[in-house]
Amino acid sequence: MLSTTVTDTGQITLPEEIRQHLKLVSGSRVEFVMDAEGQVKIFPLNVAVETLSGILHRLHIQPASLEDMETAISKGANDWT
Repeated sequence: MLSTTVTDTGQITLPEEIRQHLKLVSGSRVEFVMDAEGQVKIFPLNVAVETLSGILHRLHIQPASLEDMETAISKGANDWT
């Protein structure tokens, strides 16, 4: 297990092994996601969006069909008019 220390200003230094695994370099951006169980995950923002597919999956929630998405978009757009 790898660990690090939080500074007074809330900053951390990611261990080199983590930076290499995530292909992070100076200036790279990351995103933190907290799941339903309270686990915090870190994702590099320099990856193809396809690799992030399913990261927010929740049990017992059915995926929306394209028709459902189109209906929701249409409804949302109509709310602005």
